[in-house]
Amino acid sequence: MSEPILIWGAGAIGATFGAALKRAGRDVTFVDLVEDHVAAIRDPARGLRITGPVDPMTVVAPAFTPAELSGRWRRIYLAVKAHHTEEAARALAPHLAEDGHVVSLQNGLCESLIAGVVGPERTVGAFINFGADWIGPGEVHYGNRAAFVVGEVDGRITPRLEEILAEARLFEPDAILSEDIGSYLWGKLAYGSLLFAQGVGELGIADCLARPELLPLWRGLATEVLAVAKAEGVTARGFNGFDPAAFQADSTEEAARRSVAAMVAFNRPNAKTHSGIWRDLAIRKRRTEVDAQLVPIVALGTKHGIACPKLTALIGTIHAIEDGKRPMSDANLDEMVRA
Repeated sequence: MSEPILIWGAGAIGATFGAALKRAGRDVTFVDLVEDHVAAIRDPARGLRITGPVDPMTVVAPAFTPAELSGRWRRIYLAVKAHHTEEAARALAPHLAEDGHVVSLQNGLCESLIAGVVGPERTVGAFINFGADWIGPGEVHYGNRAAFVVGEVDGRITPRLEEILAEARLFEPDAILSEDIGSYLWGKLAYGSLLFAQGVGELGIADCLARPELLPLWRGLATEVLAVAKAEGVTARGFNGFDPAAFQADSTEEAARRSVAAMVAFNRPNAKTHSGIWRDLAIRKRRTEVDAQLVPIVALGTKHGIACPKLTALIGTIHAIEDGKRPMSDANLDEMVRA
C-alpha cells in the first residue's frame, strides 16, 4: 500500500505535482488557503484541472483549508512561497506524524526554516525547475518539464529518499537523487536571480535573456550569488542550460554568452513564458519572494565581505514595483545594467 501523502500548498507547484501522484493511484490530500480552490479540487463535477501542452489531466481529491484539516501524515510535501515557509511549517506541524518528514518543494533555502520548526531529521530537500502557473480555482497551467532533484539535508541516501524519488518519478520520469542537494538549491538561486530581473520588465524569459545588451547584468547577478555560495562552502550545480562555471568571477564573457544562449534555447519552446515573479507583480498584484530569496544572499555577502551591488539594485527595483512606486518596464533592466 502506498504512503498517504499530504500536499500543503496546492498552487502551481503543489497542484501539478500532487495531481500526477493522484492520477497514479496514490492517496493524496491537498491543503490550501484559497477556499474556492479547495472546493473545486474536491468537487466531483469540477476537480483539479492541469492544463497546458505538457500533461493535461483532471483529478478529484480530498482538499481542505488548514482550519478544516484533521489527521496526521508521515509524508508532507510543502509547496508554498518561500516567504510563507515558517508560517506554513508551524501550521502543518500538528499534522506531521512522529516518524514523519516534510519535503520542501520550494525555491530558496527553505529547508533550514522547516528544520527550525519540525527538526532537521524530519526535513528533506528538493530542487525543482518545472514551469507552472496558478490560473484560478481548480486550474493550474503546466508549461514545461525541467530538472527535479531530491536529497537529504545531510547528504545520506536513505530508504525514505528512495521512496520520495519513486513518487517524484511519477511526475518527472527523469528525477534524480543527490548527495548534495544544497548545490542545486544554490544553483537555482543564481539562475533565479535572472528570473527576478525578468520579472521587473515586460518581455518573457527567453526574449529577455536573449537581449545581448543585458549580458553584463546576467553576469553580474549570477556571479554575485555564486561568490556568496562559494564563501558558504557550496559549489553550485547547473541545470537546463545554466552553467555556474560560466558565471564565476574569473569566467569569460564568451562562456557566459554560451550559457545564456543555452538557457534561451531551453526556455524558448515553453508554454510558460514569464517567471512566477513577473506573474506576482503583473497579474496577481502581490509581494514576491525577493525578501526570502535574494535579501538573505546580500546579508550573507555582507557577512563574508562580498559586495552585491547588482542584487541590491534588483531588490530595490522589485520593492519599488511592489510598493507602486515604479512601473514594470524593460527600461528597469537597462537601468540595472548601469547600476
